[in-house]
Amino acid sequence: MNNELKDETISCPYCGECIDILLDCSVPDQHYIEDCQVCCRPININVSVNFDESLQVTVTNENE
Repeated sequence: MNNELKDETISCPYCGECIDILLDCSVPDQHYIEDCQVCCRPININVSVNFDESLQVTVTNENE
């Protein structure tokens, strides 16, 4: 990707609030945990950079 950092808005799988996260697009496949900025529960975040350089972001709760 031309820009290695990208803002993305996700929905918390617990409280449903929209939160903004910053993604590092220089790593093609990532998995990490980030706490919700509203309810403070851990969100599993999976990020993949597709061949056309678009992002696929999946968020789940800690039990999925």
